[in-house]
Amino acid sequence: MKTVIVTGDSGGLGTAIVIKLLEEGYKVIGLSRRTTPEMEERMKRFEKQYIHMNFDLSQTEEIKNLYFNVLKKQGPIYGLVNNAAYAYDDIVTNADFTELEKMFRINVFSPTMLTKYVIRDMLLNDVKGSIVHISSVSAHTGYKGLSMYAATKGALEAFSRTVAREWGTKEIRSNCVAPGFMETPMSASLSDNEKDRIYKRTSLKRSTKVRDVAEIVCFLLSEKSGSITGTTIHADCGTI
Repeated sequence: MKTVIVTGDSGGLGTAIVIKLLEEGYKVIGLSRRTTPEMEERMKRFEKQYIHMNFDLSQTEEIKNLYFNVLKKQGPIYGLVNNAAYAYDDIVTNADFTELEKMFRINVFSPTMLTKYVIRDMLLNDVKGSIVHISSVSAHTGYKGLSMYAATKGALEAFSRTVAREWGTKEIRSNCVAPGFMETPMSASLSDNEKDRIYKRTSLKRSTKVRDVAEIVCFLLSEKSGSITGTTIHADCGTI
């Protein structure tokens, strides 16, 4: 049973990814700040196949300890899904450094450090693994108030492309999925009018389905995508 780490497993997309991976027979280690009743039920249903650990990804300095004290013991690690994200929405002239730093810690710094230790684990165990980073359509087209958030996702995509170059000779792959706007808790603060304006920019005139994104993540983790690395797949209903 291949082991995959999924960050942000308490959120809408994270939940969908975890469920899909469990259905496909993976062992899943979920990381997020909280444990929901639904997650507790899932751990009972998928005993020993699904493990959740409370961890705050804004505490980047603790990732080393997390790996050596917890994650390494659950390995060897086959895959990593850097899904967790923090959205600080505002125009740049109102930028708050504390919020900006928190967003970069969760969206960029912690995924980078997790990738570091996961790749080391893959090398140690001679695993031909796969890493998937969840980006955003906002990294490719402008939305008012999302310039700083888009910067974190752009950084994640640039990071992924070069990781793919660095470790391709070891058959370790790195890819991104860039979803459009989804009906998740992260987008819940948007009004119906704001959502309608966003959806009118798409070819399908609707939100991106969370389940569709989870299917793409599972595909990129699988051997079916064995020749795909260093790329970004857009699941945005035709926004770009």
